[in-house]
Amino acid sequence: MPSSAIIRPVPSVWAATAAPGPDLPAIAGAQQADVAIIGAGFTGLTAALALAGGGASVIVADTVEPGYGASGRNGGQVIPGLKYDPDTLDAMFGPETTAFVGGTADVVFRLVQTYGIDCDPIRGGWIQASVKHAHLPALERRMAQWRARGADVAMLDAGAMAARTGGTGFVGGWIDHRGGSVHPLNYARGLARAALAAGVRMFREAEAVSLVRADDGWTIGFDNGASVRAGQVVVATNGYTGRLWPGLKATVIPANSIQVATAPLDADQLARILPARSVVSDSRRIANYFRIGPEGRLMMGGRGAFTDPRGATDYHRIDAALHGFFPETRSLPIDFRWAGRVAMTRDHLPHIHQPAPGVTMALGYNGRGVAMASALGGAIGAHLLDSAKPLPLSLSTIRPMPVHDLHPLYASAMIAAYRVRDMLER
Repeated sequence: MPSSAIIRPVPSVWAATAAPGPDLPAIAGAQQADVAIIGAGFTGLTAALALAGGGASVIVADTVEPGYGASGRNGGQVIPGLKYDPDTLDAMFGPETTAFVGGTADVVFRLVQTYGIDCDPIRGGWIQASVKHAHLPALERRMAQWRARGADVAMLDAGAMAARTGGTGFVGGWIDHRGGSVHPLNYARGLARAALAAGVRMFREAEAVSLVRADDGWTIGFDNGASVRAGQVVVATNGYTGRLWPGLKATVIPANSIQVATAPLDADQLARILPARSVVSDSRRIANYFRIGPEGRLMMGGRGAFTDPRGATDYHRIDAALHGFFPETRSLPIDFRWAGRVAMTRDHLPHIHQPAPGVTMALGYNGRGVAMASALGGAIGAHLLDSAKPLPLSLSTIRPMPVHDLHPLYASAMIAAYRVRDMLER
């Protein structure tokens, strides 16, 4: 029985408001393609689009369906850059990589326009907010470094933060006008439809269980006995990575990001709360993030436990954050609660691996996956079509974390310590 048959649907606001996904078949028999892609999230789908556009025959297989994992459950915040500042990225990778990560949001909105994807795209900017005076100098340095590279950015004082968010408690922040928002599940399903229209063959209920070297490439075996032979394979499973390739799963910690969405706000509230429809995340080590979502609902998200939430009480920290920033929402019902996995890496960076000829892997977006995964998937597809086109990040060796199964306990302890530090800072 395919594993998708026993996975419960995710009761997210996205699933409740999304257009139906494409009607895909389950994988069967023996298939063949130039490139096989495992995982139909943002990375896999944008790689498929690039490859098909270059004339390659492509198969995409997903354990459940396009956008089922993190790509269809996240906050829909389109944030350019990574968690390191531009000067640091220059030193680590070079200015070409810094320019690439600074342009990742552009890639999302360009894809939406090119393929006519109906996913409520809004380019209202991303705000990194702070409730800590101690964080403002670092935010100003970050803003200044992006401004020096031509980005449309600005600092915001406490008054500007109150006006732009409608929330309380923010002492300042900065806005990056390159950022914005999408309906992530509609975006993922729109990418899937565009890939199908480009000639990509796509299958649901296709759990890859083996990857074996063949004379002319690789053979992927699936749990129902089907197979795909391909000269190149892309593994794009991120926080839902299994044991298909030795050690890969142990390179990331799949932490839960939990979210809530209120009942729809009234017209007066919508005029005051995030009136420009900016998306916001705060600068604390254990950050919260929020936006206006479908049907005028206020959404709040943040880090959850490393086990899947089982009830409303597992969301109490997010409920408290929502009511703390927006006290008027205490009287509003919370209509949706859901979770998805964020793939965390030790160095807070995404990684590209090519552990064998013909196999490429990308994972570890650390909460920046909408923009970064979209851009990186396309770059991988372009590179596989023409190896002279460099990848935007240096290849890294698969290095499993020691005693990986204990890392959730270690990470939970670190999160508790971070929360204490966040409380002590002013």
